[in-house]
Amino acid sequence: MSHLTILPTVLRDADCLAATLEGLGLLPAWGGQLQGFSGEGETVVLRVILPGGVPLGWRRQDDGSLALVGDLQVLSRSRELPALLGRITRDYAARLALRQASATIPGAVLQVGA
Repeated sequence: MSHLTILPTVLRDADCLAATLEGLGLLPAWGGQLQGFSGEGETVVLRVILPGGVPLGWRRQDDGSLALVGDLQVLSRSRELPALLGRITRDYAARLALRQASATIPGAVLQVGA
């Protein structure tokens, strides 16, 4: 692994992100560190191992957003990653909107389906 890169995102809710990752068939783990080259590490709030064994994580930024953490050199070789990140963002937004809607409509049961 080479240098870990931190990329800002619009994601803010770690619980919603974890549910989104699970919905996409990934197994999120809370906390820990992503390891980089020469012992470099980044503490993350949430992490997953992508198919092929590539780790990806999210760390909390000062503004409350969740920044994406990963080895950009390794990730850039993945043809599937851009589509996966787009899917994560879309599914996260849908899940968050449904959660907010159900909070304003007492008794409503809303869910994201495949």
